[in-house]
Amino acid sequence: MSPRALQPLAPAATPPEQIRNFCIIAHIDHGKSTLADRMLQITGVVADRDMRAQYLDRMDIERERGITIKSQAVRMPWSKDAGTFALNMIDTPGHVDFTYEVSRSLAACEGAVLLVDAAQGIEAQTLANLYLALENDLQIIPVLNKIDLPAADPEKYAAELANLIGGDPADVLRVSGKTGMGVEDLLDRIVDRIPAPVGDPAAPARAMIFDSVYDAYRGVVTYVRMVDGKLEPRERIQMMSTRATHELLEIGVSSPEPIPTKGLGVGEVGYLITGVKDVRQSKVGDTITNHRKPATDALPGYTDPKPMVFSGIYPIDGSDYGDLREALDKLKLSDASLQYEPETSVALGFGFRCGFLGLLHLEIITERLSREFGLDLITTAPSVTYEVATDTGETVVVTNPSEYPDGRVAEVSEPVVKVGILAPKDYVGTVMELCQSRRGTLLGMDYLSEDRVELRYNMPLGEIVFDFFDHLKSRTQGYASLDYEPAGSQTADLVKVDILLQGEKVDAFSSIVHREKAYAYGTMMTERLRKLIPRQQFEVPIQAAIGARIIARENIRAIRKDVLAKCYGGDITRKRKLLEKQKEGKKRMKMVGRVEVPQEAFIAALSGDVEGKDKK
Repeated sequence: MSPRALQPLAPAATPPEQIRNFCIIAHIDHGKSTLADRMLQITGVVADRDMRAQYLDRMDIERERGITIKSQAVRMPWSKDAGTFALNMIDTPGHVDFTYEVSRSLAACEGAVLLVDAAQGIEAQTLANLYLALENDLQIIPVLNKIDLPAADPEKYAAELANLIGGDPADVLRVSGKTGMGVEDLLDRIVDRIPAPVGDPAAPARAMIFDSVYDAYRGVVTYVRMVDGKLEPRERIQMMSTRATHELLEIGVSSPEPIPTKGLGVGEVGYLITGVKDVRQSKVGDTITNHRKPATDALPGYTDPKPMVFSGIYPIDGSDYGDLREALDKLKLSDASLQYEPETSVALGFGFRCGFLGLLHLEIITERLSREFGLDLITTAPSVTYEVATDTGETVVVTNPSEYPDGRVAEVSEPVVKVGILAPKDYVGTVMELCQSRRGTLLGMDYLSEDRVELRYNMPLGEIVFDFFDHLKSRTQGYASLDYEPAGSQTADLVKVDILLQGEKVDAFSSIVHREKAYAYGTMMTERLRKLIPRQQFEVPIQAAIGARIIARENIRAIRKDVLAKCYGGDITRKRKLLEKQKEGKKRMKMVGRVEVPQEAFIAALSGDVEGKDKK
């Protein structure tokens, strides 16, 4: 603990001029959570004996993977020039799939610490988060982290950072989140450079909800940033979008554990507890005001995130459907970017069609559903949204291959994203080859420094949501980084590939792919199902079809029972009679028999690599 760290501020509203609201933004794995740990230690809000790595990462999954999924707000005291300041810090995620968490955090701050790894330099998500911060008119404090590493090159990357945001390389702070070197100077710089929040303390109360979580014992815990006025315990508050009113049971600040206070004033960041158990009552982006003296205008909320990847989530046990709905409701509270609606599948029963911001987002949500709520789930192959225009002039929005119209199709539009890839110059050729194989169009190429290149491509979203990132990392030995944003849509030659078992379509295995890749998808899926589906008493054809045209076929051979085992001799006609009887039985069975696809086969087929490489 630094000698300038103080005990937490008195539980009363702090004057706005003594408040500094900031967040830490960076690319994934550049040391945001480690720097936050050191700040908590130096300011004394967490005792040394209670300290642990990634202190603000509350979920087991965050600790195991070493990534931040949820933004976390914390209040820290810091003294400078005989004044005591309240620093409200928000630690944000770094992965592109959680950009919505970052954008909400930025809206609750006046400044941002832009963190760059002194051994790796600027990466794609560094640029993306910087542009988000500049759009919000935030004061940027450039910082180089991990300067204690042997591979660190602070001079080179300080010049790169200063060149990016404008300024002098000498102004870029050098810190080490691991050792604590330079962190006190950073806290001083935050107090000096980041402006105090502005608001009207005499106006009716207005607070913006920027996050919320569900607590099994206390109900919904809502995190707010006060803009105008003041909120106090035991007064009635009103949600401006739903007009719902609640009594404020507790109000306080996170430091980093909840500390009840006598109220929140202009510019403060804290939490509210109303005892509400209905998770739909607390909507991220809503404005809270005083019920007795309400504000007339709501604060501008956040733009709703558009899901990029869709996947069906189904309970393996149909009786868990209600539990799955409740679990998704609670997850929606802590993850406002999750979208879902009920759907049914002939093969899988009742479930939900869910929209995610990316594949990691999908993976994290399914992992949380199974861990936190004990659900056994199947997820269908991820897909994106297509707009299909039929010959009759009707336009159908398709988020699931089963919704693809059966009639004649005039054209299909697919979503396009603008992709930014940062890589060392030695890998430019391999990156361009990969992007062109995924139907990418080069928009431009810039050298950020002598050996780092930014490539900008327009690419179909459907080509990058599956395994593009894995291929990019493996082809560049892990050096390349990726960022993407929506860029409209384009028409393409896309077709729906159906998988037929015994002539019947299985909707869970259908997929919408480019015509050039349809044959590869069909042969891969039929071959995989031939290995996974157990043999039946009769021969089963597995076919891949585009419309009425079969493009691939595999057969599951019948199990043959030895009907001649009981014949110990005798005339050949006896044996032939038994064989003919078996043949007739198999023919009849083939006409009326149904192919049962076991649950394990569905899971294995849908979780396999869509590009055709079976999981080892």
